[in-house]
Amino acid sequence: MDKQRISYVDPATITDDSMLAEFERCRTQGTPRPESQAIRAHVPAVFWAFANTWQDCFHNGVADHSIKELCRVYVSHSVKCEYCGNQRSIQSAQKGLIEEHYKDLLNFENSKLYDDRQKAALAYTEAITWDLETDDALWDRLTKHFTEPEIVEIGFFVAITMGQQRWLRTLNIDHHQILAGTSASMRPGSETPQAHEKTKAADDYWAKKGASQVVARKATGTR
Repeated sequence: MDKQRISYVDPATITDDSMLAEFERCRTQGTPRPESQAIRAHVPAVFWAFANTWQDCFHNGVADHSIKELCRVYVSHSVKCEYCGNQRSIQSAQKGLIEEHYKDLLNFENSKLYDDRQKAALAYTEAITWDLETDDALWDRLTKHFTEPEIVEIGFFVAITMGQQRWLRTLNIDHHQILAGTSASMRPGSETPQAHEKTKAADDYWAKKGASQVVARKATGTR
């Protein structure tokens, strides 16, 4: 077991009603779940900076939420943030996104799971995440499917979630540790602590798979 690097703030010690309401939202709706916010709660300004940005740019905003959800989990699979990669958006599930749609994200260009619009957003996400050179072809794809405000929001959202995920993976936090007892926004197979540990131990657990094909594209600057 990797050692957790920063302690959780116990919600029971918080007296701010608005913070407690946000923790309750995390407990019942997830994305994020309570553990990451229990880290940010050490600095209330950080707690709210993330909560407000996430609400405005992920849960709400001008771009399709399910597109942003695929981009979020693409980042998780790229940087191997298990905490974020084991969460699923309830809103996206309600709009028809199913678990199968998460399984081929690192191979999205060659996959039949995604349409051209989703692939354009994922190519944009890939370029941001892996520092790939961009060209007219990428921007032609983006402007074909998205408005400039949507492109701005998706890019900003990818930058925010990439930075947060790179940070969270250094902390060694996990699920079912703060305000435990709900399965809100957990990926299938991780709804309980016991199921979560069994899923992570399986040979086909997503975080055990490499991103070699993306690394190769990054090295050559090709898609």
